[in-house]
Amino acid sequence: MRWKKKPLPDRNTTEQLARKLGVDELIATLLVQRGISGFEEARHFFRPSLSDLHDPFLMKDMDKAVARIEKAVSRGEKILVYGDYDVDGTTSVALMSSYLNSFYPGLSTYIPDRYDEGYGVSYKGIDHAAGNGISLIIALDCGIKATDKIAYAAAKGIEFIVCDHHRPGAELPPAVAVLDPKRPDCNYPYDELCGCGVGFKLIQALASRKGQPVESLLPYLDLVATAIGADIVPMTGENRVLAYLGLKQINSAPRPGIKALTGSLDKKQLSITDVVFVIAPRINAAGRIKHGLHAVELLTETDTGRAAAFAAGIEQFNQDRKQLDKDITEEALQQIARQGEQDRHTTVVCHESWHKGVIGIVASRLTETYYRPTLVFTRTGDRLAASARSVKGFDVYNALEQCADCIEQFGGHKYAAGLTLLPEQYENFKQKFETVVSRTITPELLIPEIAIDMQITLNDITPKCYRILKQFAPFGPGNPAPVFLTEGLEDTGYGKTVGENGKHLKVSVRQGDSPVFGGIGFNLGDKHSLIRNRNPFSAVYSVDENHWNGSVSLQLKLYDIK
Repeated sequence: MRWKKKPLPDRNTTEQLARKLGVDELIATLLVQRGISGFEEARHFFRPSLSDLHDPFLMKDMDKAVARIEKAVSRGEKILVYGDYDVDGTTSVALMSSYLNSFYPGLSTYIPDRYDEGYGVSYKGIDHAAGNGISLIIALDCGIKATDKIAYAAAKGIEFIVCDHHRPGAELPPAVAVLDPKRPDCNYPYDELCGCGVGFKLIQALASRKGQPVESLLPYLDLVATAIGADIVPMTGENRVLAYLGLKQINSAPRPGIKALTGSLDKKQLSITDVVFVIAPRINAAGRIKHGLHAVELLTETDTGRAAAFAAGIEQFNQDRKQLDKDITEEALQQIARQGEQDRHTTVVCHESWHKGVIGIVASRLTETYYRPTLVFTRTGDRLAASARSVKGFDVYNALEQCADCIEQFGGHKYAAGLTLLPEQYENFKQKFETVVSRTITPELLIPEIAIDMQITLNDITPKCYRILKQFAPFGPGNPAPVFLTEGLEDTGYGKTVGENGKHLKVSVRQGDSPVFGGIGFNLGDKHSLIRNRNPFSAVYSVDENHWNGSVSLQLKLYDIK
């Protein structure tokens, strides 16, 4: 890893903030690094509230979307709530359908089949709507590029409201309303919402028209927080407010489906990390292995017993997903080794029988291994479909745009995308993608970087300090957990490798006369030799809690040691 220290802010600024807030300079420094230099900014950061949410009608077309739904309700039209099969899509459908169902029974839900229909709005879904007398489709987490399909629906007398957060193409779809804060002509104050976040803004607008207080929408925020964590959108601005309040909902009064997924966790308070690594993979597993509608059923179920049964089924899908993920990753690594492609700037692998539901996870695994922009292809019908993942600082979406002549269709974000192409274009695409990336990526971007907030001593880590650090959460892109550097550490003799094949490193360290801290370094087992015989070493880490046998202690979560 490249260790990169963030510049320390002006000392006078941090001293003044420390005095205003009554906190240590360490805390004040971290706040100033996050753009917080005054008392009011700090208050909003530490105590997000519903009053921090923006007026939903600031979003372009929101008035049109609300008017169209009100018209559909008043006329008794049939409404279809349509969403993608991933966490963001299924939580969006659960959110919108459960809110509308609270006052209007004339609606149904639809999730496209990952294998039969692929991502986003499908002709099959539109035909389903036409065959069932549906005249309005609310598309969530998809639709921004479905221009032809929405025109096809219009010819059948079906209108669309699009709620999306992906980048629009050159032409917006011919929908009644297109809610997307990334629209160039949208002046909404925050443009990093996930799909479920855009859906929440729509129900916030509907609720305000009905005279319902925004507090009445708190029960839906467990879904929004789950989508924010799973979709890896920035944990800043409105996202952080929604995630903070959603986590409070998850910890105080979660819906039966989410409670069923987290019942086995031995923790009093779940964090965004638990959402990302426990709740989200299981919701995702439904769409990956079977069908996304299973996730919607779980998330909208109000009966505790039935929710537990749905969760048990989804847990089995998740176990199947884990095995597929492990097997395909191993096959992909062998393919890279056989082809002698370790020295390329990109990883592009393909096997026609790989399970489409896990190629995104495999792409992430390969990115961790070789740390370069990665695509994993499999066959779907007469096309090849791929999931793309990138490295920090490199826009894979832009790179794919430059390969558009080899691609049938693509969409996504800076760090993750999906695409399809004809099998005969695979080799052309593979070469062109390598050419584009090698021309535009800088050498340092191919080495993982760890950004260090500041250098501290172990004596700086006190229970009081950690209580305040915890309040920096929820963490995510744009608001990562504070990362520290400490030099002159020594292991007290208890350091060892743990886990399968000694993959992880467990330590017990001190610095001079400091208290002893336990630490865990995932995937750092090969660094054990650096700490033997009380050899001094430096570590980059964050501080978290170790829950073990009912007791809780502070520990260092190691990212790298030298």
